[in-house]
Amino acid sequence: MIANDSVTDPVAARRPAYLADLADGTGRFFEPPRARCPWCGSAALRARLRTTDLLQHKPGRFALDGCRDCGHVFQNPRLTPAGLEFYYRDCYDGLGEKSMSGMFEGNRAGYRSRAELVRGFGEPGAWLDVGMGHGHFCREAGNLLPHTEFDGLDLSEGVELAQREGWVRTGYRGAFPELAGELGGQYDVVSMYHYLEHTPDPKRELAAAHTALRPGGLLAIELPDPECRWAAVLGRWWLPWLQPQHLNLIPIGNLRAELAARGFTVVAEQRGEPHAAIDLVAAAVMAVNALTIGGEDLAWRAARPGRARRLLRKAAFLACVPLFVLAGLLDRISAPLGRTHGWSNAYRVVARRDG
Repeated sequence: MIANDSVTDPVAARRPAYLADLADGTGRFFEPPRARCPWCGSAALRARLRTTDLLQHKPGRFALDGCRDCGHVFQNPRLTPAGLEFYYRDCYDGLGEKSMSGMFEGNRAGYRSRAELVRGFGEPGAWLDVGMGHGHFCREAGNLLPHTEFDGLDLSEGVELAQREGWVRTGYRGAFPELAGELGGQYDVVSMYHYLEHTPDPKRELAAAHTALRPGGLLAIELPDPECRWAAVLGRWWLPWLQPQHLNLIPIGNLRAELAARGFTVVAEQRGEPHAAIDLVAAAVMAVNALTIGGEDLAWRAARPGRARRLLRKAAFLACVPLFVLAGLLDRISAPLGRTHGWSNAYRVVARRDG
């Protein structure tokens, strides 16, 4: 008996659901465009980026606008809840779980650097990592802070994965603002590492952090820096734009002012240390991937590509290995520049909840 493809092939198994979701196009995945900045309310907007999904290559076109008054960058039109579900599906779990786990696993130095910054204020008792992914940060930070109890919160299946591995004491699956009430005042530290940019309303998330923290507790945040010059140099190929997942990109000055308004005092900032030297190699990989994507089997396409197209894609990637190596070397050479103000692709802020 010949096995049904949908039983043996996870891509084929997901194809009917994806095609049903796309039967009427992508219009229902987007809200109406905004005429004003969601951060400051200004109507002085400018187009910042127009692109496609360069990560999963799902259908749709995406736009980022910038505010001329406060510098906030935001997706416009923004994804609806149905759009968020569609574009996140099979990215961090499902079909994408293995590749994302590998990426998370490779950032151990970054995890240690985050934990060391907070450790400078004393070892906390209870720490909640919001947007925990698969829990890799909690595992690594636990090695540096053996007396700290780590909990995690996320929307994805990574919560259950981290609990099974024993990397978190408790995993919460859901939206942070909706769960913050039951977590009120329980934590010495709440961390949001590359989380706020994914949320529809970052200010509401900061309010939730204030609720979950004890007086005097610390809020640790890391974000992509929309003021980074690599963003202008690389355009749509700058990885931290990450459309359609990044809904808000917040300049550090805006975050600093909002934290003060929410009852926090900023006690530490890092503008260069969080820089990840991957701008050029990520751009090269995304560009080659986009040029050869016709040869990849994608569940949101009606049929699997032919063997010739699949082989051509593999051959193109093999041929481009020297390009990737060169881009990686240039990233390493330029890393000291990347860790100076204006070139770092990320920043960190630690703020204390006022008593």
